[in-house]
Amino acid sequence: MILPPATLGMLGGGQLGRFFVAAAHEMGYKVWVLDPDPNSPAGLIADRHLQAAYDDYAALDVLAEGCAAVTTEFENVPADTLDYLAKFVPVRPGASAVAVCQNRIAEKSFLRDNGLPHGPFAVINVDADIAAAPASLYPAILKVARFGYDGKGQARVANAAEALHAFHAFKGEPCVLEQMLTLDYEVSVVLARDESGRVKCFPTVENRHTNGILDVSIAPARASACQRDAAQEYAERIAERLGFIGTLAVEFFVSRGELVVNEMAPRPHNSGHHTIDACVTSQYEQQVRALCGLPLGEARQHSASVMVNLLGELWYDGGEPHDRYREPDWSLLHAVPGLRLHLYAKHHARHGRKMGHFTVIGSDADDVLAKALAARQAIGIRGD
Repeated sequence: MILPPATLGMLGGGQLGRFFVAAAHEMGYKVWVLDPDPNSPAGLIADRHLQAAYDDYAALDVLAEGCAAVTTEFENVPADTLDYLAKFVPVRPGASAVAVCQNRIAEKSFLRDNGLPHGPFAVINVDADIAAAPASLYPAILKVARFGYDGKGQARVANAAEALHAFHAFKGEPCVLEQMLTLDYEVSVVLARDESGRVKCFPTVENRHTNGILDVSIAPARASACQRDAAQEYAERIAERLGFIGTLAVEFFVSRGELVVNEMAPRPHNSGHHTIDACVTSQYEQQVRALCGLPLGEARQHSASVMVNLLGELWYDGGEPHDRYREPDWSLLHAVPGLRLHLYAKHHARHGRKMGHFTVIGSDADDVLAKALAARQAIGIRGD
């Protein structure tokens, strides 16, 4: 076990890293954050912020020398960086697991090869791959294999001609062409797995997206017990096959009543934010525990909860970038019983940027949902 007051390392300095730092501090640890952004939200509260690129080996040497173990808050840290650090200190999750999750081609191939439910897809490396893809894939979504998230690097395509046009717009980057499925709704599972293979799953969450970005998460999901349990079983199988250590999120589509794995994230997840307020142990404390070899905490959810994302457009009158910039009226949220507001201290609000979230908790799931949606509307979030 790695015990307090040891120093832990975090690669990445966004809001997920910030919550990790807060959880680690509460448990008595120190945290160093490596992130190139001078205004990194996690770096602002870390014991030390190494402002450097993820492939800056001099900075990595400093991190390895000063930290007892290292983890990451996002999947796009280069696998070579994780491999390098692992020569000197424990790195959890390991590079091999992260490499699968950070590349959609590797991810889809992993699902296929392990008999896990996935939608039809084709790997696109050159123009000829589009011509060879079966017509039955269309309509489809073309997604870049690397660095696409929150709807970025994706294009809906109705046929091969549109797919080819989108592929060229992505400058010929390797892609996956995924068949568009009939979507009932979306769910996700966040779990923690330790070095001995023990797993703790948080209850399955129901998610609603707007423009490719998570908008609302309802926990537990309003799905059948069979679907909720099956999602957890698939997520546990994925973690086992990856040899994963840490906090892992698995997103699913429910299509015509059947679960289909959409994506994996080798880190805490936006849809697990509610665990801070609604569960015995948060996903971030679990990340600390798995990293340090501590027994995993209880993942039981003690309250019904709904999480709502707060995006950058809220900081603008009318929600458009050319509108007047102002701070939202947070008193509207603080007045709601059972609502917990979390702001990420990001330097500047941009359209689509995750600036914070709020979670409403309570004993009655219907009442919690009604309160959350009313608060969402009161603060000025558009849409139903």
